[in-house]
Amino acid sequence: MVDKSEKFSWLVRVGYFSRAILYFVLGLVALTSASKIAEGTNGIFRAINDFPGGNVILWIMVVGLVAYALFRFCSPLFDIENQGSDGKGWAKRIGHAGSGIAHIALAYSAYQFAGRDSSGTSSGSGGGGGAQEAASGVLSMEFGGALLGILGLAFFIAAIFQVKKGITGEFMNRISGQAPSATRWLGGAGYVARGVVYTVIGWSLFKAGFMSSGAEQIKTLGDAVASLAGEGFIFTLTAIGLMLFGLFSLVLARYRIIPELDSDAGVPKFRA
Repeated sequence: MVDKSEKFSWLVRVGYFSRAILYFVLGLVALTSASKIAEGTNGIFRAINDFPGGNVILWIMVVGLVAYALFRFCSPLFDIENQGSDGKGWAKRIGHAGSGIAHIALAYSAYQFAGRDSSGTSSGSGGGGGAQEAASGVLSMEFGGALLGILGLAFFIAAIFQVKKGITGEFMNRISGQAPSATRWLGGAGYVARGVVYTVIGWSLFKAGFMSSGAEQIKTLGDAVASLAGEGFIFTLTAIGLMLFGLFSLVLARYRIIPELDSDAGVPKFRA
């Protein structure tokens, strides 16, 4: 039983705003700065930290990305978006869980950079290797490899649904009719690009879990984009698509229909 709160609704919107910054900067850095994109996810947050007021933006992103992750975790736990409990419904809900885990990791990376003092020293353990360190810990556990491999499969599932949403435009059912007319093609291009990135991340997790390739091979969001740098037009189109996904996320921050979290609320309005 989960009660909806207006504060949580606003936190989710801050989450979409944070996601907008993250993906737009990711695509921009990929297109304009080979050195920073080579740093992977660290390069993204380093670029944001270099903006005027960048540290404040990073702290907003920490809160927003955690809120967005919690929103995604509500899907497998409470099915707040009424996906159902059949095979297709659970596939989507598991995909949402994978997205939640990914955004928690991104929030932690943002926190590490936001915690840097004026001399550039991090108050945490440093910006690099967080995902790899966590994966090493998981691999050291019994059945840890299987857990990472299953997480990789969750990313594959999420990637499929991302591309499907981009092609069919089904995501428009969750957006207010007052949204700008360009929302459909912004989201379409963005979801396909994100599907490409999710596939790369999923493959790295699958290899680490089931093929013993090592935790150091696991890719975060920025690492996945950096790994495409030698792929010519695929890299360019993906980077542009991620920038468009950032703009799309900005639209969602204002016009996304957020489902009721009250279990007595029934079917969310956009599914009625």
